[in-house]
Amino acid sequence: MPAEAAGPRHEWLDAAAGPVVRPYTLTGGRVRPLVGGVDLVAFVRATTVADTARLPGLQPEHRSLVELARRPAALADLAADLDLAVGVVRVLIGDLLARGLVAVHQPSAAAHLPDDNILKAVVNGLRAL
Repeated sequence: MPAEAAGPRHEWLDAAAGPVVRPYTLTGGRVRPLVGGVDLVAFVRATTVADTARLPGLQPEHRSLVELARRPAALADLAADLDLAVGVVRVLIGDLLARGLVAVHQPSAAAHLPDDNILKAVVNGLRAL
């Protein structure tokens, strides 16, 4: 008769679930990034200094973010690629910004966008064609 493994058994956790880590453990309980706010559509790119193998203290998620950001990517895309919440990725990107491992390019402000009347005139002109 095989012996049962010691410790509590959880019926809701199966082998395919993989490791279960709460988002607040990844961020150390923080909900805001250390350095500035990062917009959802801001582009993140790794700096030329970013060599994660030589930097101690980086979590695997930090390393993955730097590797994914070798090519510029939107914050939302990075969150989707890592299957993490956007808020968690914002905090992790803030950590990387503070260390100089990534650069963030924010989208232009709404003040630089054309007036709504101009856009409506363009749409009406296209419909008239």
